[in-house]
Amino acid sequence: MKTARILAAAVAALLLAACGPKTVIDGTLKDKADAPVIVKLLDVNRYQVLDTVKTNASGAFTYKVDLPTANPEFIYLFYGDRKVASLLLNQGDRVKVVADTLGNYSVEGSAESLLLQEVENEYAQFLVDMDRFASSEAPDANQELSRRYVDYYRRSTRYVLEHSKSLTAVPVLFQRVNENLAVFEQPTDGILFQSVCDSLKTVWPESRYVKALEREAARRTNVMEISQALGRADEIGFFDIDLPATDGSQAKLSALDAKVVMLYFWSTTAEQKMFNMDALIPIYNEFHGRGFEIYAVALDADKTTWASAVRNQKLPWVNVCDTRSAASPYIGLYGIASLPTAYFLVDGELDGNANVTDAASIRTYLRSKL
Repeated sequence: MKTARILAAAVAALLLAACGPKTVIDGTLKDKADAPVIVKLLDVNRYQVLDTVKTNASGAFTYKVDLPTANPEFIYLFYGDRKVASLLLNQGDRVKVVADTLGNYSVEGSAESLLLQEVENEYAQFLVDMDRFASSEAPDANQELSRRYVDYYRRSTRYVLEHSKSLTAVPVLFQRVNENLAVFEQPTDGILFQSVCDSLKTVWPESRYVKALEREAARRTNVMEISQALGRADEIGFFDIDLPATDGSQAKLSALDAKVVMLYFWSTTAEQKMFNMDALIPIYNEFHGRGFEIYAVALDADKTTWASAVRNQKLPWVNVCDTRSAASPYIGLYGIASLPTAYFLVDGELDGNANVTDAASIRTYLRSKL
C-alpha cells in the first residue's frame, strides 16, 4: 500500500511538471467593455488562434496561456483584425498589458516582451519613413531613402548581434522593406543568419523559431556559395567545389592536376555502386595513366554510409561527400536533374556532360581527348 501511494505521488508530480506553470496575461483594452480579444500564437509563418476572451465592464480580462513547450512563444492580442499587443512569453510569466484599439500598448512583467515592443516600434517607424521618402518628389528623396535604409540595416545588424541569445532577434532578421525587398537582402547576410542561429541554439535548441531560422540560414548560405562560385567560375572556367574527403581533409576540384577530369555526381544506391564496380573502375584503370581523373561527389546525407561504400569498393579516385544532399548548392550550379550525372573538364575548361549510363561512350570520349 505504501509503495502504491509513493508511486501515485510520483506520477502526479510528473504530470504536474509536464504541464508546466501557467503563463498569465492580465489585460485591459481601454474603453472596450464586453469586447472580444483574440489570443494568437505565432506558428513560424502563420497565426494559430488559441482562444477568444471577453473584457469585463471596465475593459479588463485575464487569460491563462497554456504554452505548448518550455520554449518562449510569440503571443499576440488582436481586436478584430488589428493587432493590439505583441508578447514574447516564457512558461510561468505573469504580464500586465494595457492597450487601446489603435495598437498602442504598455507591458509589464516580461523583459523579452519589452524588447519585442521596442523592435516593432522601430520597424514601424522605419516603414513610415521609407514610404514617406519613396512617395516624395523632393530632389534629395532618393538619397535620403538610401540613407535611412542603410542606417536601419546597420542598427538592425547591431541589435541582432547584441541580442543573439534573445528570440527577439528572429523577427528582426525576417523583416522586409516591402514584398520585393528584405531588410537583410545581401548574399553575405547568410553569415549573420548562421551566427545568430548558432548562438540561439545554445539556449533554445528545440524552439520552432530557431529551427525556422536554421532552415533560412542554410538557404542563405547556399545562395552565398552559389554567388561566390559564379564569381570563381569566370576565372577557372567551371564552378569550383571544395568538400571533405574520406580522411576529413578538404579536396578541391580546381586543385586536380589532370588533362581530363570527370566530375561525377552520385549517391550510394545499389545500382550506382554496381556501376562503380562494373564500369568506372575499369575505365579509370585504363585511362588514369594517360591523364584521366575522377572527382566523385556523393550527395548523401549519411556520411558514414558513403565512407563505408568508398572503402568497401576501394574506389581509387577523389571521393568527396556533400551531406546537404538535395539542398546542395551544386545541384543548381550544375543543373543536376537526376543521379548519376557527370561532366568532363578538359585542361581546366568545362567540356560538356557525359552519359554515365553508357561506359562505351565514356571510353570513346576519353580516347578522343587522351
